[in-house]
Amino acid sequence: MTAVATALPAPAARSRHLAGTGALLRLALRRDRVMIPAWVLVLGLVVASMGSSFEALYDTAAERARLAASMNANGSMRALYGPVFSDSVGGLVSWRMAGYGALLAAVMSLLIVVRHTREEEETGRQELLSAAMVGRRAPLTAALLTALIANAAVAVLIAGGLAKSGRPAAGSLALGLAIGCAGMLFAGLAAITAQLTESARMAKGLTGAALGLAFALRAAGDAADAGSTSPLTWISPIGWSENLRAYADERWWILLLFLAATTLAVTASYALTARRDIGMSFLPARPGPAVAQRSLSGPFGLAWRLQRTTLLGWTLGFLCAGGIFGGIAQGAADMVGGNRQTREIVERMGGAQGLTDAFLATMAGMLGMIAAIYATGAVLRLRSEETGDRAEPVLAGAVGRLRWAGSHLAIAYAGTVVIMAFGGLALGLSYGISVHDVGGQLGPVLAAALSQVPAIWTLTGLTVLLFGLLPKATTAAWALVGGCLAIGWIGPSLKFPQWAMDLSPFGHLPKLPGADATAAPFVWLLALSGLFAAVGLVGVRRRDIG
Repeated sequence: MTAVATALPAPAARSRHLAGTGALLRLALRRDRVMIPAWVLVLGLVVASMGSSFEALYDTAAERARLAASMNANGSMRALYGPVFSDSVGGLVSWRMAGYGALLAAVMSLLIVVRHTREEEETGRQELLSAAMVGRRAPLTAALLTALIANAAVAVLIAGGLAKSGRPAAGSLALGLAIGCAGMLFAGLAAITAQLTESARMAKGLTGAALGLAFALRAAGDAADAGSTSPLTWISPIGWSENLRAYADERWWILLLFLAATTLAVTASYALTARRDIGMSFLPARPGPAVAQRSLSGPFGLAWRLQRTTLLGWTLGFLCAGGIFGGIAQGAADMVGGNRQTREIVERMGGAQGLTDAFLATMAGMLGMIAAIYATGAVLRLRSEETGDRAEPVLAGAVGRLRWAGSHLAIAYAGTVVIMAFGGLALGLSYGISVHDVGGQLGPVLAAALSQVPAIWTLTGLTVLLFGLLPKATTAAWALVGGCLAIGWIGPSLKFPQWAMDLSPFGHLPKLPGADATAAPFVWLLALSGLFAAVGLVGVRRRDIG
């Protein structure tokens, strides 16, 4: 086979390696017919609608100029959002969404690429497909083309939506390309990690770690320099997105940086895929000891071994986030200034018990909504164990289905408490230190963070319900979490009606710290969570596994 391939002319060899790409692309788009449109619409519409929100909140040039000046003068806010390069409405949209939009597009891209490369190999489906007329590079090409289509759709929706709402066309296009190009760069990085590792989970983890590092470098660079000229910012692809400077004398040449980096990453991924067999990797898992540790003698020990690294990463991330949010809470009043509309939004998100307490409540709520992502992923690990044929050997022994499922659920539920506790601890400590009152602030802020747990557990219970009754529809759990994030994030600024806010379990929680709290919402949410989980476990017990 090698001799024949060497003898083939270059075009013929290339055609053989890409055979079946079109069919795999159509299959990928069909499998992602819900996930990709959901990502594109949510990301695109959130960015496109941000302009009208800023226009309503800061309706005069003087107010926008004051906002830009206060943001640029605050190192913590620059670390969080980046500097403001233009005080126009479009410039404020770019300030708020260039970095976070790039972050979300990168997450979308890594999920798409890993799903259609390493995950297909891990489940054995790729080996079955490769037995037909499918070239060696076809699966990777189809995955990258799928990511390209998704990111192009995001860029077009953002650019078109902003331009239609009256923003300058050049700036709108620049912001759309900044976000879409960042997504494609991380698609290339995900393609590399998919060749390096044996598991889809590890590939996602490595790419996610690279994404987290890029965001941290950008934050550190912007905190140190108001002009976004720090070398740390320029090392980060997310820093490139903000330095494209949409609506502020666009730097179109930065697109060449994205093009060069993406081309390099994609080329490297093709070189790696040509040098390994299907199912193999360049970083194979090390063989374990001949005798297992006592901690692995039961299903809980195995579940803990599988999920401990993820829990540790989330805990460290919440420690950092809580420290940052707590450090800027004291300046909440300065950030809002005398702008009545912004004050109303903060109070709708965090309560009317005082601006600083409302800001802390808002941050606790945001940590809670983000923690729901961890809990959902921890529950869905059951589904990946099932589809990867790793659950069957466990259940073939003296382990019942409920013990197997319960071991992972225990980590999902308890892990939620752990990361919220550490996030609340960091939030309360950093705020207490800034106001020289650690003893008086730590307890209430920590309690505010932990008060989010019943709402998180409600979404966790819904995920268990889907896994038990509709296992093929478990990806809908991500839509539930994404919907709650969207309601909590943009609902207050767009003045969603109360019934819409109540669709999220987080909308029923008291706005702590500072607000009066009763036990009723916590009891109801915990009861719903228990009911959903119980029904889901009944489904797990009765349905077929696999």
